[in-house]
Amino acid sequence: MTETPNLPAGTPSWVDLGTPDLAASVAFYSGLFGWNAVDLGPDAGHYHMCDLDGLNMAGIGPLMSEGQPPAWLTYVNVDDADATVAKVKKAGGTVFAGPLDVMEAGRMAVFADATGAALGAWQPGRHPGADLVNEPGSIVWNELSTRDTEGAKAFYAAVFGWGAHTSPMGDLGAYTEWQLGDRTVGGMMETPAQVPAEVPPFWLTYFGVGDCDQAVGTASALGATVMQPPMDIPPGRFALLVDPVGAMFAVLALAAPATP
Repeated sequence: MTETPNLPAGTPSWVDLGTPDLAASVAFYSGLFGWNAVDLGPDAGHYHMCDLDGLNMAGIGPLMSEGQPPAWLTYVNVDDADATVAKVKKAGGTVFAGPLDVMEAGRMAVFADATGAALGAWQPGRHPGADLVNEPGSIVWNELSTRDTEGAKAFYAAVFGWGAHTSPMGDLGAYTEWQLGDRTVGGMMETPAQVPAEVPPFWLTYFGVGDCDQAVGTASALGATVMQPPMDIPPGRFALLVDPVGAMFAVLALAAPATP
């Protein structure tokens, strides 16, 4: 079990879903992952905090602006949201919202990187981020898909101090691991050529599951669309899904560690 009491700045720490139908999204993800969703009330815009056994996993909230597509948003912990926004602007990003205080939970901003992918910055207050990662029902990976990988490398180095370790990935081209010091904190791949040009760059959230094929069956029964059926990759077995309101996400059953 990987609990996360103090995530360092520069680490993806939280994800939340912006949805046009709160009730439908809460029902779907509660059914898929077993989450308990708690409505924080009208003062919080009926944002729902989703937990497993009291450990916070993710959030589900209403869309914040007209024309906003339903999507999972990844947040990266920062020491100073205002300073981060200044770096975003200098590096060629576009700020959508903030910096702004979220009651006593923390201070946030939402922006697009220099390639057009949306991301959040989170300066923790009472809410440090996810309480658990790398377990079924929790975040296991965050991955950028973009058509400008070199531009992304320059942007994230300037904003979060990330290094980029790129390795060949056979027929799939190359894969980049984002590194904070000696730790890998996320990934990046070039958007496949078959993806329609109108699909913008985006950050994809992977959630852990115990059995990928079973999770895909459950998601399908709950109304999800399967974009990539279960397939084996080096970290385990994964699938790509679109939920009933149109938000894309992935599930990943992590491979068991090799025995010595």
